Amino acid sequence: MASVTIDGVRKSYGSHEVLHGVDIGIEEGEFVVLVGPSGCGKSTLLRMLAGLEHITAGRILIGGRVVNDLPPKDRDIAMVFQNYALYPHLTVAENMGFSLKLAGASRAAIAEKVRPAAEILGLAHLLDRYPRMLSGGQRQRVAMGRAIVRDPQVFLFDEPLSNLDAKLRVTMRTEIKNLHQRLRTTTVYVTHDQIEAMTMADKIVVMHDGRVEQVGAPLELYDRPANLFVAGFIGSPAMSMIRGTLAPDGSFAAADGTRLPLADTGRARAGQPLVYGVRPEAMRLGGSVPLTVEVTEPTGAETHVVGRMGGTPITGVFRDRISVAPGGTLDIAIDPAAVHLFDAEGGQRLTA
Repeated sequence: MASVTIDGVRKSYGSHEVLHGVDIGIEEGEFVVLVGPSGCGKSTLLRMLAGLEHITAGRILIGGRVVNDLPPKDRDIAMVFQNYALYPHLTVAENMGFSLKLAGASRAAIAEKVRPAAEILGLAHLLDRYPRMLSGGQRQRVAMGRAIVRDPQVFLFDEPLSNLDAKLRVTMRTEIKNLHQRLRTTTVYVTHDQIEAMTMADKIVVMHDGRVEQVGAPLELYDRPANLFVAGFIGSPAMSMIRGTLAPDGSFAAADGTRLPLADTGRARAGQPLVYGVRPEAMRLGGSVPLTVEVTEPTGAETHVVGRMGGTPITGVFRDRISVAPGGTLDIAIDPAAVHLFDAEGGQRLTA
């Protein structure tokens, strides 16, 4: 395994710049997830790390060695693609050992590498089958096995679960995380799914419009988002955001006059345009803040309530069984210690 350093990296296609000076440090053995909406530059950055895209400016280092001008085969990385990229005319064993065959390894040496990898991934009984005979999850395991047998310094994953159904994605998330805990190989994983990022990563890099918005551990980003974009992107259901101002008495005044509690005003000034952010689970029944109900969504253990508070659409998650007709009102209490305040103009977090 090796450290990875992305230092001031830029990428342009002609006059169009898609990455604007990205800086990321990845420690040996870390599982780092690049997450963001489509078009934010995360896959482009991964392809630059793999050597599949030219670097316009900046440096990429793997294990302390600058790899800007090295071809992919000399970077000691292995990549798992979204579409698996398996050879249909080769068996599972042949697909897994193909890179070793190209490197001139003997049949015995290839088998010695393929068999343990197949055992780890539960593929030992499928080695003689062809990709067309496998399920989507099994094909993904074969693609992972092909990466494992190379014993690289760095694994790269480019949205590997996006072609799988919801239930299988959950299973494969666990399998990939278990694999990393077993091998401890430095891993860079790209996804647009923030649930994947939260559940798998040691460290998350949130990207937006070709820039890094925030880097940190999953719960650090959830509990202390640096700005409105991160606050809205991380978390499911998403954080509710209500626009208003800071009242002279230190409470938050929504645009429709509703007063909402605050424990800390941070760097906010009275009269300043603000965004009041509250996570769905920071609400409970039995307070004085009115929530007009539009939809209730029982999930069994919880009830999701979609409605309006302070004239703004919000979502609350409650452990209670709630039955309210659309248009009805719930009296809600908000935990003021769990509230986030953001500057409405610049979007930066104002509370500690």
